Amino acid sequence: MSPKPTLAVVGATGAVGSVMLQMLTHHADVWGEIRLVSSPRSAGSKASVRGEECEILALGEEVFDGVDLALFLVPEDIAARWAPVAVSKGAVVVDTSAAFRADPDVPLVVPELNAHAARVRPRGIVAGPGSTTLALIVAVGSLHAEFGIAELVVTAQQAASGAGAGQAGVDALRAQLGQVAGIDDLGTQPGDVRRAVGENTGPFPGPLALNVLPWSGTPGADGASSEEEHVRDETRRILGLPGLRIAATCVRVPVVTGHSVSVHARFEHPVPVARAHEVLATAPGVVLCDDPAAGDFPTPADVVGTDPAWVGRVRRSLDDERALDFFVCADNLRKGAALNALQIAEALVTDLWDL
Repeated sequence: MSPKPTLAVVGATGAVGSVMLQMLTHHADVWGEIRLVSSPRSAGSKASVRGEECEILALGEEVFDGVDLALFLVPEDIAARWAPVAVSKGAVVVDTSAAFRADPDVPLVVPELNAHAARVRPRGIVAGPGSTTLALIVAVGSLHAEFGIAELVVTAQQAASGAGAGQAGVDALRAQLGQVAGIDDLGTQPGDVRRAVGENTGPFPGPLALNVLPWSGTPGADGASSEEEHVRDETRRILGLPGLRIAATCVRVPVVTGHSVSVHARFEHPVPVARAHEVLATAPGVVLCDDPAAGDFPTPADVVGTDPAWVGRVRRSLDDERALDFFVCADNLRKGAALNALQIAEALVTDLWDL
């Protein structure tokens, strides 16, 4: 292999792709050539990475010739079609979509918790979990290593840019905010927000401005949504606990970027809050921000644009000495997608190229 591997970024012009290019510019320079790949409609345009203007290449078989590692930052259907093509050309693929997360021959990796799993990849693909799972899993995983988790109940407050909505979700929210701004008493009568927004709901099942929507994803089993099933299944795989009891509710909220998760975690043994604070304060990828009396706790507006998962409101459950309640926020485009993929890729570089 060459001293520095060739990297392809597939989906370079999307919301996550734009964040990825920023990260590649600011992270250690371990890459040789970087190829930026997107849909044919973006081909020929330019994007900046590592201080250079690079031409966007159209997605096709030939773009993977000579590529050592490919980051896929695209929807599930595109990843399902093209990731195996990249592998057939000799590339290792890191995929952020849901296309391969349930495949037993594809490791599901969060480097802070199970980086070693990426070393065994029968299909040549490594997957990352969804943005909601990534918002909570590093904090939950660090507590599990100390106390042994027995049950999780989570409510995710998902940003407009998350869970497949992307830029369309952001655009819809901004348009709706413009429609409702300045209307006196709006939100005080049944249906008045829905009437003000009209048909401009974008990718959402109802108005998001001045509202929350207790649904994201597609219908799953027994009334659950696909997003809720993903949180359950992905958390089990990453922690290696196939029988872990998990109840998840996903709620879309009028936030542009930044997922939040309210967590009720029950453990095998009583949990001293002081020790939980110590564990979280030293956990990789976690920042503890927890002094509610002083107004010190994480919110999506404060953590957007940052890399860690921010944890606050850590407290023992009022009715169970073996349970903790806490609140987590993370940027769903960074740790929730681009950063996790780049961390996997950089770990693979260390293993395969010894850089």
